[in-house]
Amino acid sequence: MGRKAVTVMPQTQKTLNQMGEQIRLARLRRHLSSELVAERAGISRQTLTAIEKGSSSVALGAYAAVLHALGGLEQDLLLIARDDELGRKLQDLNLPQRQRAPRKSIKEDS
Repeated sequence: MGRKAVTVMPQTQKTLNQMGEQIRLARLRRHLSSELVAERAGISRQTLTAIEKGSSSVALGAYAAVLHALGGLEQDLLLIARDDELGRKLQDLNLPQRQRAPRKSIKEDS
């Protein structure tokens, strides 16, 4: 039985492609071969190639292992959804609003 195909929105695929390219450039800047990075990450060279192409079928753990093999870049994963502006706005909408007590009417003496 084969794996289910992952449906990825075009903007998400564009982001994955950019991330893969950034990983590839980080590897090249460090003058590391794909064989060495794959070995350090504990993955196959084909999986590393898929990561560098931005494949959505590669497990997130493999991406993290490659970032670690590049010298501790896995900490960058902590930046994902850190500043969740939309989530915070939605959360703020559900906060209870302060209610004021009704004003007491003052009767005038005539």
